[in-house]
Amino acid sequence: MKTNKFLSRSSALALLAGTAAIAGATFASEAASPPNALVMAWNIDAISTFDPAQIGEVVSNEIIQNTCDPLVDFDPKDETKILPRMAKSWDVSEDGLQITFHLRDDLKFDNGEKATAGDLAWSLQRVVKLGFGNAATLTEYGFVKENVDAAITAPDDHTVVFKLDKPYPVNLILSAIAANRVATMLNQKVLMANQVEGDMGNKYLATRTDCVGPYKLMRWNPAEVVLLQASDNYWGEAPKLKQVLIRHVSEAGTQRLLLEKGDIDIARDLTPEDLKDLEAQDKVTVSRALKPTLFYWNFNNADPIFNNEKVRLAMRYLIDYDGLAKTVMHNVGVPRASFVQLGAFGALDEKEGQPFTLDVDKAKALLAEAGHPDGFETTMFIGTAPYAAPIAQSIQDAAAKAGVKIKIERMANAQLFSRIRGREFQTSLMGWATAVPDAHGNASRQIFNPDNRMEAKQTMYPSWRASYFDEAVNKEVDAALFEKDEAKRAELYHALQKEMMEKGPQAYMFQIYNVAGINKGISNWEWNGFRTYYDTASK
Repeated sequence: MKTNKFLSRSSALALLAGTAAIAGATFASEAASPPNALVMAWNIDAISTFDPAQIGEVVSNEIIQNTCDPLVDFDPKDETKILPRMAKSWDVSEDGLQITFHLRDDLKFDNGEKATAGDLAWSLQRVVKLGFGNAATLTEYGFVKENVDAAITAPDDHTVVFKLDKPYPVNLILSAIAANRVATMLNQKVLMANQVEGDMGNKYLATRTDCVGPYKLMRWNPAEVVLLQASDNYWGEAPKLKQVLIRHVSEAGTQRLLLEKGDIDIARDLTPEDLKDLEAQDKVTVSRALKPTLFYWNFNNADPIFNNEKVRLAMRYLIDYDGLAKTVMHNVGVPRASFVQLGAFGALDEKEGQPFTLDVDKAKALLAEAGHPDGFETTMFIGTAPYAAPIAQSIQDAAAKAGVKIKIERMANAQLFSRIRGREFQTSLMGWATAVPDAHGNASRQIFNPDNRMEAKQTMYPSWRASYFDEAVNKEVDAALFEKDEAKRAELYHALQKEMMEKGPQAYMFQIYNVAGINKGISNWEWNGFRTYYDTASK
């Protein structure tokens, strides 16, 4: 169900009231959000599953992070620090090849059954065995189908052991795997009882959650609503608000209307103009957190045109970084041409990480060198992010001056992701969020490609989606990963970023803020670049 941009207040309230009925909650006569629920408006049309082994979208990831605890977690106040979560502590062997996690002894699933280290080891092994996109989170660190049963073990109910094939940086393993959605503890007994044709519960988790965490999924109506309910058997502090109601509202104007009237607590897709206006109002605050998400112009390097690095470089000079930063992206994102996000280990600073300016003449010269003096025609796919269309139009206008004719095609996010993962595109505007505050997080996905064959289906590698493969670059990524001297390791990443800005597979444009308009009645809304914490919010 799609909402109308000019949805009347009565229609909007009826829509929300219907959602409340699903939750078993009731709205007051003025239809304000109920006192025991967090009501959020967000574009959630990209959701396709709740299986931690398979989800890849920002929305699904945020929801799963609030229903399923990870093994360890990022500090809400400082995302570069790791805190205990299901693991109360961990030890590292002297040779760096083994990490032993000691779990809490009070972990339970939502149904009250005891959750053990065996469930967690099975859950991690399951990700690798199923082989969906998120398997890459583990396989890139040596956990593969052939060894995963021996490499991830549970010697007793409270201990999980990782046996590594190489001495990876420990903090990288903690943030990339142990704090990731793949390290959630699923209910092995329930999933195996509901498996279909050996899928280890994959179809079961398409519409459900069954794990250790503060909330559980009660209902999901695609492109309509997600309803979460606080678990009765959570080991940690109970969520302040018992329900979380996420309403699919695709239009920013409708989100703003609902927020201003107090009918929702949080609006997630407001425009820069909305944000500016709302900050001037006394009843609404705006919260921002710079997240490790890069918005970029994605090129299919298998296309004969974009296989030429000079063409890709020319496209970078058709992006009005400064103009867009002052208008469309004001308070939404910061200019960023590097593949490593600000705040990560090894990242170039703001100035070095964005050396480009809009320069049509430079673009034309590069296109002539590439054999396209008269330009060419291409297509750009975009999704429903509120800033995607104006950025696309800005590029389209600049490109036309260089002889490049761009046809823009807008589609639902789910359709866009499907086309990109199938390599069925020429160019697109995309977002990508890494899971770690380290340059390797993006280096290992944006430019490293383990297997470029179509049948390899490495869909969680943007490099693979873009058909980009360079063996020399792969070696550079590995060299930086295993460099023991941290200063030298940072230098290697600096050099790699500069190299990729000249010849890399994508044109990175902005690092995005998480931005939300928040009703003044909400307290303790917490988030950082890697996590949003529903359970701390209160009224």
